[in-house]
Amino acid sequence: MSQGMTPMCSLRSIQKTSSREQKFWQVRQCHLWKKNKKMKYLFLLFLMNLLHQHAGKSLRRDGSSLKSFEGIKNEMAVYTNIAKAIIDLAVHGKAQNRSYERLAVFADTIGPRLSGSKNLEAAIKYMFSALQKDGLENVHLEPVKVPHWERGEEFAVMLEPRNHSIAILGLGNSIATPPQGITAEVMVVASFDELHKRAQEAKGKIVVYNEPFISYGETVQYRVRGAVEAAKVGAVASLIRSIASFSIHSPHTGGQSYQPDVPRIPTACISVEDAEMMSRMSLRGTKIVVHLKMGAKTYPDSLSFNTVAEIVGSKYPEQVVLVSGHLDSWDVGQGAMDDGGGAFISWEALSLIKDLGLRPKRTLRLVLWTGEEQGGVGARQYYELHKENISKFDIVMESDEGTFRPSGLGFAGSAEARDIVREIMTLLQPINVTDVYDTAEGTDIAYWMRDGVPG
Repeated sequence: MSQGMTPMCSLRSIQKTSSREQKFWQVRQCHLWKKNKKMKYLFLLFLMNLLHQHAGKSLRRDGSSLKSFEGIKNEMAVYTNIAKAIIDLAVHGKAQNRSYERLAVFADTIGPRLSGSKNLEAAIKYMFSALQKDGLENVHLEPVKVPHWERGEEFAVMLEPRNHSIAILGLGNSIATPPQGITAEVMVVASFDELHKRAQEAKGKIVVYNEPFISYGETVQYRVRGAVEAAKVGAVASLIRSIASFSIHSPHTGGQSYQPDVPRIPTACISVEDAEMMSRMSLRGTKIVVHLKMGAKTYPDSLSFNTVAEIVGSKYPEQVVLVSGHLDSWDVGQGAMDDGGGAFISWEALSLIKDLGLRPKRTLRLVLWTGEEQGGVGARQYYELHKENISKFDIVMESDEGTFRPSGLGFAGSAEARDIVREIMTLLQPINVTDVYDTAEGTDIAYWMRDGVPG
């Protein structure tokens, strides 16, 4: 995720935590969430509804328009009362706090949902049943093969210059250390450039990255590429400072990627505090020795599912407006923010429309992705399965940057489409959610946006 988008600050760098900090942040954010009833889903919900209730085929990827813009504006104005009804139901009516309560039950019941795990299977079954009970249409599962990795036992301890327990969290898809672990001297670097300049010093060492946190989108490259770059210069393991502004002795997990032509080495995240401490020691010329042991295992890919539900369009049922979030999570927290919140506000979008007895012109399709944390595995397979019908997808949407008070919508599309979206967003003036930002990012919708579908 990128933190560069103003509409919703990313919690990706906070969410990937060990249980202690996870509890602290989730309690804090849930209090904020309840306090700000407007924040949870409205900007997503209304846009999803309004886009295919009244935007027409004007969001075409070839840049053509079936209606004049003035005609579109006039059509939008007709839906002011419908928008108000949705707002009233979500903020003041029976749906007030509903998505929060649904998510709380789900997270408490299922817990972590790592790709390939029994918990993820249970989560998918739970949601399949819940969507059916909610009265949504065409509820079904689409099979996907997902990675199955388990972290196993893991620990690290500094042996020199003093004995100190280092909190670590193995990164997704990391290999294990040898059974006896790895004991090696540490080399601390602040950047890939520094690593390459000092490449001759790295052989046989554990590379510790103490990269400064700039933003999630910019700094996450150290988590994703850290092991590969360290292995290229002969390191035996890599430890990456957690991709966050602070971590309170709690490291943050996440995905990382190996390269076929580069040796695989164990890799984990450490806390900001430990990375800073080892950096200070290193700058003084102090020798640092660390013992690292990781028992991670990778199993054959497992069968999983993308979970799909719809409200079928009344006039153009073959045309699709897609709204989505992902069900899987990492294993060291509940996944309530990443991405339980995004998944459940996407579900709420359909629930609000159904509860009001509205029937959009185009089909509103909810997709709850699987295997997102492993690089958008479920979304990629969904794209491969459905891309032959790409002309039927009018817009694709995803919520996976945290569920906070919204200020607007990030959008990627043509200038013409952006003008239409801005007009749609004026319908959200009653809750002051009207901004349209210049970019849209999302692991699960990136495939469609690369092919020109507005996102």
